[in-house]
Amino acid sequence: MKTTRPMTKSAVDLARMALSVARESIPAYSSKFSRKDFTQHQHFALMALREFLKADYRGLEQFLKDWAELRQVLGLEKVPDHSTIQKAAERLLEKGGPMTSCGGPCAVRGHAA
Repeated sequence: MKTTRPMTKSAVDLARMALSVARESIPAYSSKFSRKDFTQHQHFALMALREFLKADYRGLEQFLKDWAELRQVLGLEKVPDHSTIQKAAERLLEKGGPMTSCGGPCAVRGHAA
């Protein structure tokens, strides 16, 4: 079977690609009041990695603790807790999309700002 899309078997390459796509598509933070520990770009890449590695949230957290090169590619100074990753995934996958700090009218949890 021939595919027209480039495929990778490398989790590190996938992380790079996912970060690049996220930077072009979504704002770095969901709110101007975000703690700024992790960006939405990083969380998006973590969601892609979780699927790629077929891991649960706790498993992904352990992969990140053990895999220094992956943390470096993702720009993680610390490893997010599994519950942080899960909550960010839920936020990013909401029906209305992620909250944005666009400065204009934004949809926040289904309500107009």
